[in-house]
Amino acid sequence: MTEKLSSDDLERRFLDLQENLKTVRGRIAEAAARSGRKPEDVTLLAATKTVPVEVINRGVALGIDHIGENRVQEMLGKYESYDLSRCTLHFIGHLQKNKIKYLVGRVSMIESVDQEKLAQEISRLSEKRHLVTDLLIEVNIGEEESKSGVLPRELSGLIERIAPLPGIRIRGLMAIPPAGAPEAETRNYFCRMHQYFVDIKSKKIDNVSMDLLSMGMSADYPLAIQEGANLVRVGTALFGPRNYQK
Repeated sequence: MTEKLSSDDLERRFLDLQENLKTVRGRIAEAAARSGRKPEDVTLLAATKTVPVEVINRGVALGIDHIGENRVQEMLGKYESYDLSRCTLHFIGHLQKNKIKYLVGRVSMIESVDQEKLAQEISRLSEKRHLVTDLLIEVNIGEEESKSGVLPRELSGLIERIAPLPGIRIRGLMAIPPAGAPEAETRNYFCRMHQYFVDIKSKKIDNVSMDLLSMGMSADYPLAIQEGANLVRVGTALFGPRNYQK
């Protein structure tokens, strides 16, 4: 549910966002340097779940050029108000087959494909609408029963099966390591993801570019960048803690 804010609350959120964005960009630059890259080698995606569209658009005005929503219904409620002339919209949440029809043609990328049937439906609708939809394959790197994502041992097979589908492009991988894991364990998950990314890229599979590795959120994005992420999804560190009661 999106927050409803007064004009004073909005102004405070605008100021907080401006400062937070400077901090996040600074930390991205530091982490990129540690991994031997430039800040511009890492894409910042603002995770905008529950964030009012006025705040999102202020972020876009400040230079955020990629935004991501987790929930289809919330995305549809905001869609007509996004400043999409200056940013791209990704879907980053759990993907359900019956909701794909609301995404194809509206979002520039779907980051959470983990099953062949989902890719087939995206392909079917993209072909029907004369589009090509960019995808990331979500990997359940921690092999957690409560999380979506293809298991690592099934990743290559899934990619090889769906790569020939028309109307889609496989751009890379996405993963969310187990929450609250020690830093060394989290680093290991990120390192493993980077190795999968490199290994699949080396296979040079048709229609699989492997140019995006999306991992790292507010709590761990500098670590993810150090281990090879080139797309990070940051919400709380930009917009403040989520408030689901408003």
